[in-house]
Amino acid sequence: MSPPIKPATLHLELQNPCHYNLPSRQTLQHWAEAAFQQDHDASVTLRFVDTEEGLALNTDYRQKNYATNILSFTFDAPILPEGVTLEMPSHLGDLVICTDVVEQEASAQKKSFEQHCAHLIVHGMLHLQGYDHLEESQAQAMETLEINILEKLDYPNPYSIT
Repeated sequence: MSPPIKPATLHLELQNPCHYNLPSRQTLQHWAEAAFQQDHDASVTLRFVDTEEGLALNTDYRQKNYATNILSFTFDAPILPEGVTLEMPSHLGDLVICTDVVEQEASAQKKSFEQHCAHLIVHGMLHLQGYDHLEESQAQAMETLEINILEKLDYPNPYSIT
């Protein structure tokens, strides 16, 4: 009899340099795991930043002169010599959330910070796993997946207009 298959584990590194009052680490982990669709262990860095850092990152990497709610940076693993392997979880990438922008958007959309943050973490996790919304068909597929994941987390459809 073979041993049971161990489910893939998501290692979440949380960075909160501005010491924001955030949902618990366990809650953030739960949201990220809900959107984790890998069959191997992996890690993700989740960083909460202020407007200044959010603006700098969005300007540097997307040439957009404003802070945005979330940025997703996929990790491109280095090419290793033949026969060389690394005994560590693969790193999917980094999610950077601009807390001030999320708070403003949540207020404008009449949502709680928690609800909006859960949606953005699910959205960002999907980006790190190859999902995108550049074309209409991609956007619809990604939105449907987000809605389904958030429903399992007991959050309403983030795209419904209230």
